[in-house]
Amino acid sequence: MNEFLDALSLGVRSMFAYQAVFFALLAMGLNLHFGYTGLLNFGQIAFAMVGGFGIAISVTQWGLPFFVGVLIGLVAAVVLALLLGLPTLRLRADYLAIVTIAAAEALRLLFRSVSSTPVTGGTQGISAFNTGFLDLSPWSPAGRYDILGTRWSGVELWTVTVGWTLVVLGSLLIFALMRSPWGRVLKAIREDEDAARALGKNVYSYKMQSLVLGGVFGALGGMVYALGTGSVQPDQYQNANTFLAYGALILGGAARVLGPVVGAMLLWFIIAFSDSGLSALIGNGVSFFGLFQLDDVFDATDVAFARFIIIGIGIMLLMIFRPQGIFGDRREVLLDAR
Repeated sequence: MNEFLDALSLGVRSMFAYQAVFFALLAMGLNLHFGYTGLLNFGQIAFAMVGGFGIAISVTQWGLPFFVGVLIGLVAAVVLALLLGLPTLRLRADYLAIVTIAAAEALRLLFRSVSSTPVTGGTQGISAFNTGFLDLSPWSPAGRYDILGTRWSGVELWTVTVGWTLVVLGSLLIFALMRSPWGRVLKAIREDEDAARALGKNVYSYKMQSLVLGGVFGALGGMVYALGTGSVQPDQYQNANTFLAYGALILGGAARVLGPVVGAMLLWFIIAFSDSGLSALIGNGVSFFGLFQLDDVFDATDVAFARFIIIGIGIMLLMIFRPQGIFGDRREVLLDAR
């Protein structure tokens, strides 16, 4: 029982950790792309990568101030969105999906290559670049703080404070934009871009604006993750993270302002709770109806893989019984991919 309560406490804490902020910001960007505009971006993690490395390279390699590094990371995300969007947004939706997933993997391999090591650190990455960020913290980085039964380090507490502030401000921005004429045009493009074009709207321009803004959210997520870990390493930015962000979006509900935020919190709760919960069950020798023990099926090294099986089954069931997610509308997930 105590192990279960500990697992539950860890899961609740993880709902507010910087990892949840990371996925929330990624999913908010995907919500602009897929939920509101109908763009299939399968390389959102690439924007997170250029955001995180933008700060790290600027501070450690070029000796620039922290806030200049943030600006460089955001500019890099805008440039990447333009490079991806210019040749693809006039074509069908699947071309953007192919280009973005390929670009994300190509960037990861480029950043970890031997030729890039003097700049990116190669497979070892870059660390010790968040000093300027931590200097702004009202809490001691080495301190430990108890909040509602959970313990946080000073670094974690400051990171999640800044991270959730960005999530709140970003949600308010999306809320306002989607109720403006600009947001209504995006929804019209998602429903039928030919009809929007017939009404005199520059569909290509609106798609590009959506891709850029969603990429900026991805870059902010990458920055929060980099500052939380205190390091950036190319293999942290695997394409699987894009699909986990899509999982968060589907879970919460596409085309809803709070859908990706709640979805990211629940997703990270499931990941943390299933990890610690399965570990506790294995350690206690739990049996199923007296037929076999869990230890006979899993060992401690299998837990990391089993939790993603649980997530996958959960998303499959969600797509079968409620494809619109928790807060979504079934009509919002119907995509015109012409």
